[in-house]
Amino acid sequence: MTLLLAAAVGMMAGVHTATWGMYKDAPHEGFSRRKYARSIVLGTVIGVVVAVVWRLDPRRAADLVVLFGATYAVERALAEIYKTFLRDEDQSKYFIPMQFAVFGKLVRSRGARLLAGAGYVAVLLAMIVLVTGIDRALPDPKPLWLVVGVGGLGGWISAFGGAWKDAPKEGFQIFKFFRSPLIASLFALGLSYLSDDLVLVTLAATGFCVATTETYKTFFFPSVPRGKFAGMPVHFPEMLRRRQPFILLYAAIWLVVLGALFVALRGVPSPG
Repeated sequence: MTLLLAAAVGMMAGVHTATWGMYKDAPHEGFSRRKYARSIVLGTVIGVVVAVVWRLDPRRAADLVVLFGATYAVERALAEIYKTFLRDEDQSKYFIPMQFAVFGKLVRSRGARLLAGAGYVAVLLAMIVLVTGIDRALPDPKPLWLVVGVGGLGGWISAFGGAWKDAPKEGFQIFKFFRSPLIASLFALGLSYLSDDLVLVTLAATGFCVATTETYKTFFFPSVPRGKFAGMPVHFPEMLRRRQPFILLYAAIWLVVLGALFVALRGVPSPG
């Protein structure tokens, strides 16, 4: 039962990411069942793996919340690694290249992309090892300044990665750069009330940071195309109408997660 629930939570995270991605991309690319299902399947598998590794029980509201956030972060990380370093795709349809680029210029050598990707993955793994070491070296509860500082790491990774990709085309935007680290740190502060594991808190904070910023950009400004499609034509205008029912599904997932968060936070003592 626990693993089935973990799979369900992972599936919710996958549906969530697939929905905001489809909502923004479909008017330009059309709706792809395969692409939409990819995040759902991946999220389902990741949800089970994360639950097993960290021994999470989604029947507990706190575990459900951190499992959702951590699954979200891992799914997004794997998807971005695939799109940036592994996938070969025509980039002419994008204003901002989605494959690995240096100062806005595509790196066309697959070997060079793979080498850069290996370096990127190595840095991510090194950060996980570092956070794990800090977590094991210090007793619980951790100081709040440490939780906020370390918990925002995923936001910093997102900020630097986004600036590397977007700034050559859009220019460097200070608010946009610091937005993700700030949001991730704030989520880490709240999530530290639900888990003492600093790695899990950092992952979950990163996931909720992505979920929050993408919700804001996608559904509060639905007529503004994603940066990668800025100035590009809308080839599938019918998707502007067909995508609308997905909003209810997206909102329902948010309600489940926020409801679990409300239940989990009631009566939980401060970590420090």
